Amino acid sequence: MSIEELSVDPGLATPPRKSPLRKLLRDPQAVITSALLLVIIVLGLLTPWIGPHDPNEAQLNAINAVPGTPGYPLGADQNGRDIASRLLHSINTSIIAALIGASVALVIGVTFGLIGGYFGRRLRSATEWVFSLIMTFPGLLLLIVLMPITKGDYRATMLIFGVLLSPGIYRLVRNLVVGVKNELYVDAARVSGLSNLRILGRHVLFVVRGPIIIAAAFLAGSAISLQSGLAFLGVGSHLVPSFGAMIADGFTNLYVDPTQFIWPSVLLGTLTASLVLLGNSLRDAFEGVKLKPAKSARPQVQNTTQGAGSDGSGELLSVKDLAIAYPTPSGQLKEVVKGISLNLRAGEILGLVGESGSGKTQTAFSVLGVLPSEAVVVRGSIQVEGRELLGLREQDLRALRGRGISYIPQEPMSNLDPSYTVGAQLVEGLRASARISGAEAKARVIALLERVGIQDPPRTFGSYPHQISGGMAQRVLIAGAVASRPKLLIADEPTTALDVTVQAEILDLLRDLQAELNMAVLLVTHNFGVVADICDRIAVMQDGQIVESGTAMELLREPKHPYTQLLLGSILDEHTVRTDPPVPVAAASGERKS
Repeated sequence: MSIEELSVDPGLATPPRKSPLRKLLRDPQAVITSALLLVIIVLGLLTPWIGPHDPNEAQLNAINAVPGTPGYPLGADQNGRDIASRLLHSINTSIIAALIGASVALVIGVTFGLIGGYFGRRLRSATEWVFSLIMTFPGLLLLIVLMPITKGDYRATMLIFGVLLSPGIYRLVRNLVVGVKNELYVDAARVSGLSNLRILGRHVLFVVRGPIIIAAAFLAGSAISLQSGLAFLGVGSHLVPSFGAMIADGFTNLYVDPTQFIWPSVLLGTLTASLVLLGNSLRDAFEGVKLKPAKSARPQVQNTTQGAGSDGSGELLSVKDLAIAYPTPSGQLKEVVKGISLNLRAGEILGLVGESGSGKTQTAFSVLGVLPSEAVVVRGSIQVEGRELLGLREQDLRALRGRGISYIPQEPMSNLDPSYTVGAQLVEGLRASARISGAEAKARVIALLERVGIQDPPRTFGSYPHQISGGMAQRVLIAGAVASRPKLLIADEPTTALDVTVQAEILDLLRDLQAELNMAVLLVTHNFGVVADICDRIAVMQDGQIVESGTAMELLREPKHPYTQLLLGSILDEHTVRTDPPVPVAAASGERKS
C-alpha cells in the first residue's frame, strides 16, 4: 500500500473533531436553556393572537383581580391591567431591546476589531483611542441624560447602549485577530492573491467566531437587564410594557397581592439566566481553540533604491544590496539581512542555503512582500522582470502574487485552513488569480491534484486538512502554487517536515513541474543534499550575508568558504558517522590554507 493510500484509509485517518453544535446538543444545560429561550420567544411572537387584552387596557372591575379570574388568568394589577397580556408584550420589548443592543455592539465592535487587529499600528492606535474614549462615558448616567433626546423610546436608548457596549467587543475581537492574523494559512491566502476583505471575512472572522458568539449571548442579557432596570426606575415611556415597569408596580402593591411582583421577576430571571447559562455552554463548546501569535504585515521601507526597469539581462528576479533590520529594545536597528545580492533567470533553480537564523527566509519573505510589520528594509532593491517591488502598495503586490510569484511553505499542515476543505481553499486561490468560474476552477484543481501524484483527487478535494497526510498536504500546496502557472516559485524548506521517501518524491515532482512550466525556482533550504539533487546554482548565506555562490557543480566539488565546507561536511556518510569526528570551521580553514 502506498503512502497516499495509507493517508486516506478511513481506518487510519485522524478521527474528525467534534463540532461545537454536537457538543451543545450533548450538553443538558445548553439544551434546557435553549428550549426555555425558544419557548419564551415563541410566546412573544404569538402575543397578538394569544394575548387576552391590550397591555394598557384598564378595567375598574378588574383592579387587583386574583389569578384565575375569568378573562385574567394571572390576575390584574392595581390599575386593572391584565398581567398575562403585559407579560407577553414585555417579552417582545425585551427581545427587541436585546436585538438592538447586541446587534449594534457586535456590528461596531467586530468591524473595527477586525480592522484594528489586522492592519497596521497606526490604524490600530486610532481605533484604540476612539474606543477608549467611549469607555470613559458613564453609561447609565448618559442614557438618563439623553432621555429628552430619545423621548423615552427604549429602542433609541438601546441603540446608544449598543454603542457603549462596543468597546468590549472591539477589544475581544482585536486581540483575537492579532493572535490569528499571521497564522501560516492566512499568509498562504495573502500570497495566493486574496484581498484583505476576503481574508478577513473568510479566514480570520471564521476562526474567531466562537468567542464572538459567546459574547453575543451575554450582550443580549445585558441589554435586557438594562432596559428593565431603566423601566424599573421609571425612565422611559410608561405606555411600553416592560418587566421592569411591572416589577416596580408590583413593589408598590407588594402587601396587597405579592404575585404581581413574582410573575415578571420569575420570567425576567428565567430569560436572563438562560442567556447567561447558554453563553457558558457556548464557551465550553468552543473551548480548545488555540490561537498563535502574529507574524506578518507590510514592512517599513527606508531609503530603497528604486529600479529603473529591466536592464535587458534576462533576469527574472534581481535582488541588489538588500538589507533588512528589526528594532531592538533600545530602539536601535539590528540588521538580519546585510546587503545581499542575487539574481535568477527564467527556467533556473537557485538554492539559497544556510542554517536557521541565517536570513534566508527573511529574504524570501521580502520578495513575497509579507515581512513582519516590525521589519525595516534599510536599503536595496527587489525587481521582478524589471519592476521594483519594494514600496509597492498591498493592492499591487496582491495582483502580482499567485500570478507572477507563488509560494510553497515549510509546514504544509499549518498552511491549510482547518475550517475548510482542501478543494475549497485551492479553488479560492485559483479564482483569485485566474478569474475563472467555480466549475472551471474545480476541474482544473482536480486535474492538478492528479498531476502532482495524488491517487484519488476527488476524495482529496473534498477532504479536510486533518484527513490527509503531510506528504499529501505538501502535494496539495504545490498544486495550489503552480495552478496559476507563475513565473517565479519560492519554495521555503518544502521537504523539511517529510520523511526521506516522500522528500525524494516531492523533489522529483518539483523538478518535473519546473521543467514543464519553465518556472524560475528560489529554493530556500538548509540541506545541501536537496540543493545537490535539484538546483542549477547555489547561494550560501551565513549571518545575513551571502558568503559564496556559484553553480551547483562548482560549490559541491570545490567549496571555497569555510562555512560552505562545514555545511557540506554535515552531509555525513556511513564511514564519517562511525569513525571521523566533526571538523571545526577554524580547522577546516587552516587545512585549506596549508
